[in-house]
Amino acid sequence: MEWRDHGILLSCRTHGETSAIIEVFTPTRGRHAGIVRGGASRRLAPVLQPGAQLDLAWQARLEDHLGTFKAELLRSRAAYSLSDRLSLAGLNAVTSLLLFALPEREAHAKLYHHTENLLDLLGQPDVWPLAYLNWELALLDELGFGLDLTACAVEGRAANDLSFVSPRTGRAVSRAGAGGWADRLLPLPPCLLGHGPAPDSEIAQGLALTGHFLRHRLAHELGHKPLPDARQRFVARFLMRD
Repeated sequence: MEWRDHGILLSCRTHGETSAIIEVFTPTRGRHAGIVRGGASRRLAPVLQPGAQLDLAWQARLEDHLGTFKAELLRSRAAYSLSDRLSLAGLNAVTSLLLFALPEREAHAKLYHHTENLLDLLGQPDVWPLAYLNWELALLDELGFGLDLTACAVEGRAANDLSFVSPRTGRAVSRAGAGGWADRLLPLPPCLLGHGPAPDSEIAQGLALTGHFLRHRLAHELGHKPLPDARQRFVARFLMRD
């Protein structure tokens, strides 16, 4: 069995004295692991950094075997992540959530391209946090836990004052529809509706919103596993930025 694709490196760990086991995210093969011979060498170790864009050739005797990768660097993102703490924390959050959430060897091409576009924005602090927030929405949607922000769940129609989200259903609720139940709903920041300039305060609200559904819907479905610490470290780093 063999295939070739390009992909994003999610993790790399030493295997034996000179090899490494990597996990990658590819458009056609999803999350996939394999051994890189010589992956721990001085030549390849700097290449095999999380977030790297790789050209990959995988081979194994049988399809369900771990198999081996040959990996060539297409694009490194290490310079952006190492020069900025927020970018590094964001990169770690992305790779950790993908490792946490994605089933092995199941294609998620739409999410892959969304992820590639997001990582290409690393080093652009004015646009990256909102792009990351929208990526978390895309992750939830891809895995079957998407939010419905198109219409009011109470009034049953589109509304101009969508302001909340039901913590149970993930559907938007207008200010008028919320009535006396507003304090039991999650705030819906305008930036998630494409309104306004997306100040940090709104992005923080959005991260609290997506965090609720990552914990209570996605993690619940995966057996109540706790979310990766890297996600909370990114949120904390974002809230601390000047």
